[in-house]
Amino acid sequence: MMPQILRLAFLPISILTCRALFAADALLIDPMEEPSFTLPAGKGTVETVEPGKEGRALKFSFPDGSKSVFATGRDRGKAEWDKAAGISFWLKGDGSRHCGGIEFVWNENYGLRYDYAFPLDGTEWRKIVIPWSNLIPVLPSPDSKPLDVSTGNAPSKLGALWFGKWWYWRDAAAQSFTIDEIRLEPVIALDSHDYKPAGAPLARVAAKLKAGQPITIVTMGDSLTDTHHWSNRETNWPMLLKAALKEQFKSEAVIVNPAMGGTQLRQNEVLIPYWKMDAPAPDLVTVFFGGNDWEAGMRGEMFFEAQKDTIDRIRRATGGKSDVLIMTTCPGIAHWGNYAELAAACLKAAADRNAGAVDVYKAFHADPAPDHAHLFGWDKVHLGLDGQKLIAGLVLDAMRSQNPKAGESH
Repeated sequence: MMPQILRLAFLPISILTCRALFAADALLIDPMEEPSFTLPAGKGTVETVEPGKEGRALKFSFPDGSKSVFATGRDRGKAEWDKAAGISFWLKGDGSRHCGGIEFVWNENYGLRYDYAFPLDGTEWRKIVIPWSNLIPVLPSPDSKPLDVSTGNAPSKLGALWFGKWWYWRDAAAQSFTIDEIRLEPVIALDSHDYKPAGAPLARVAAKLKAGQPITIVTMGDSLTDTHHWSNRETNWPMLLKAALKEQFKSEAVIVNPAMGGTQLRQNEVLIPYWKMDAPAPDLVTVFFGGNDWEAGMRGEMFFEAQKDTIDRIRRATGGKSDVLIMTTCPGIAHWGNYAELAAACLKAAADRNAGAVDVYKAFHADPAPDHAHLFGWDKVHLGLDGQKLIAGLVLDAMRSQNPKAGESH
């Protein structure tokens, strides 16, 4: 029989060997072999499961209604993060049509948050690779720059990784997912293709309309587009647009409407994976934001950069198959003249990226009524029927004319 002292000696050697192997892997941030993330009491669970992709893994479970609830990790940005192209992890989803979320806080400043969404529809292990540039700064601030060691914010100053969803996610259904091996990626192949169209920016969707073919439209926006909002429940401009397309072009339009009241442009960039589940390559994506952005501190040059980024992300997400239509910020009575710089930023971004554009701001200011109240609901902020009709007509005109010169009003 083997002496007891020799048999017991094998266990610590094995543990030391594993730890040495992990330490030797300089790219490994967290092997997920033990509970290294914590959730507030009663807000969900983090548990060790096996088998993982390699060894064990951590399963995260969130109950229904989990907003602003995060499982917080312990590993923070380090100098070597600046040398990496991004991060990755292995994911096993729960098979649902939901997304999990990531959030980082940069340099201990909670006004500088970077978010990312990943679909949970698969139940087999798959690798999620996130370039630093795909972590989106979701709040307007002069310091909300892309993560880039040379021209933006250094990844080394990122705080701990959090899994969870902030307030702006409409979807807070119960969900679970398993994560293994969070690591740095030294090289990530990026989609460097320039999807900017060479000709008229809405030529493809215009051609389909002319032929009377069915089309799919995704309407990104805030409460001026959100059909859950009180002002849009009975009528709304996407509904009016759909009816006009059928009447004038005999074209059946499927409207995928991910708009959410109270949200800002960059937050809806994060949530592009949601509408992609229903419309992987829509014919047209409309982008209509500004009021909430302004209230949060967004101003002209920042909005210009955010609009350009949105156009590029939509085109990459759809493989360049979708036309993009930028809609300038709609004024409310109380802010009748305040949004001029946001509207100008929209037109400038559309022209820069050769996207379609309609100047909602200009069209509302051209309204001949002395008080413009007929365009709005009782609060003089959200749209009334006349305002909805005006916007639907603007979008219809842009689609009909192919918007040959991006940045012009139609």
